Amino acid sequence: MEEKERLNALEVALNNEMREREFYLKHAKRTKNPLGKKMFEQIADDELEHYERLKQLHQTWTKKERWPETVPLKIKNTVVKDILVGFLKNPEGKIKGDSDDLEAVRIALDFESKGVKLYADLRDASSNPQEKAFFDLLSKMEQEHYLSLKDTEEYMIDPSSWFQKMEHPTLDGG
Repeated sequence: MEEKERLNALEVALNNEMREREFYLKHAKRTKNPLGKKMFEQIADDELEHYERLKQLHQTWTKKERWPETVPLKIKNTVVKDILVGFLKNPEGKIKGDSDDLEAVRIALDFESKGVKLYADLRDASSNPQEKAFFDLLSKMEQEHYLSLKDTEEYMIDPSSWFQKMEHPTLDGG
């Protein structure tokens, strides 16, 4: 992929991150499911962080016409897994997701899956080690969002089974 194509892909990523943030905020307000609400809010915050770093990168890259060497491109780690672990330790009520919640999670799964692919493609298209590392980090964060949303989907479908799976019960034959 040529540099111009990678820059265009970065512009697509910028638009996607903001659109996804708005989607997550809308559904965080709407849902009554405590796990879904926390998950949507955290991913919305993560998407804003991605947007800010990508915007900074885009501005510098466009100005200098090459990957920036001095722009700090570190992205804070997501705590989306912590939400699931915390929820398991202190469940706020086993509220089953409604069909709108479930549909929102499934749309979000599609967003995150596409994000993983986009950032992995950008990573693979680059020969610059800094660029590769940056897009690899974004791809991995989107993958973490995807996996957490998958767990959220399972919880909304069947909270009892989800808790049983997450608690890793064992059967004692004694």
